[in-house]
Amino acid sequence: MPANLSPEYKKAELAFRAARDDVERLACLKEMLRTIPKHKGTEHLQADIKSRIKQLTDELSGPKKGAIRVGPVHSVRPEGAAQIALIGSPNSGKSSLHAELTGSRADIGPYPHTTHEPLPGMLPFEDIHFQLVDLPPVSEDYLEAWYINALQPADAALFVVDISDPACTEQLPAIIARLDEKKITLTRRWPGLDDPGAEREGSDELDPFRIHLPTLLVANKSDLDPDPEAIAVLKELAGVSFPAIAVSVLTGKGLADIGAFLFRGLQLVRVYTKAPGKPAAMDRPFTLRAGQTVLDVARLVHKDIAGSLRYARAWGSGVFDGQQVGPEHVLRDGDVIELHMR
Repeated sequence: MPANLSPEYKKAELAFRAARDDVERLACLKEMLRTIPKHKGTEHLQADIKSRIKQLTDELSGPKKGAIRVGPVHSVRPEGAAQIALIGSPNSGKSSLHAELTGSRADIGPYPHTTHEPLPGMLPFEDIHFQLVDLPPVSEDYLEAWYINALQPADAALFVVDISDPACTEQLPAIIARLDEKKITLTRRWPGLDDPGAEREGSDELDPFRIHLPTLLVANKSDLDPDPEAIAVLKELAGVSFPAIAVSVLTGKGLADIGAFLFRGLQLVRVYTKAPGKPAAMDRPFTLRAGQTVLDVARLVHKDIAGSLRYARAWGSGVFDGQQVGPEHVLRDGDVIELHMR
């Protein structure tokens, strides 16, 4: 039986996908349950929503008297231009890469499972930062129970492999399959890449709880395997088509390319604001995605400003200096705007 989901439900589902923390997600789940049509065609989805409401409620309420604590939520609140999850098998060099890119004090050792909790750090790129979250390693037989919660707020993933380890050709597809079982799809589809062949994998786009993460394959320890064809061979043997970058923490090779790729791949747009009669704050951009508007910047500044926004003056590409534009004006990278309220 077709689900025939209502506009109210679809609006709640979109809000769930856009939610940035578990409190917001719980509120959206309750709205999804309230608005979903109650008939046989949605029974499975209703049960899934109820299960997730119970899970989030238990996690947010913490331990109760006489109850067994299941542990913290383990999700990191997003900061910076985007949150990027670091995924990899044991001893792939993931934590060393995180420490080199962000300056974090990650536990690093020549033995598996040195990372036990999500560890955030900030990767600088020009005048913005990406939040990189180092996660525990994954294997065919090992996955932390809370791992999926940690991936919920991520915008993309760096899949780190030890390109010098022959076993990576088996580890890569095994981890992808394990995550797929948990409704995490790692996809080659990046919004900012000109790749018309990169269709979204599978037929599960209607599943509101499946997470699709644009993924960059990071071939680490490339200094130990200088073969320029190593990545192509790995991708062919593992049956993947992610975009890839060869890096080396030891020599620094490729590290500077990661921030530039993320900026382009996620279609980020930097917008600078100014007060009337004053210069723009060129060191503190707001970051948007391609297609977002003046109103989206106003929401980032403050919800009260968004509610009373009348118009803006804009400087940048596609406008003359100081041109008056409306709230729905689409912004481009490097634009400067001056917000005017009622």
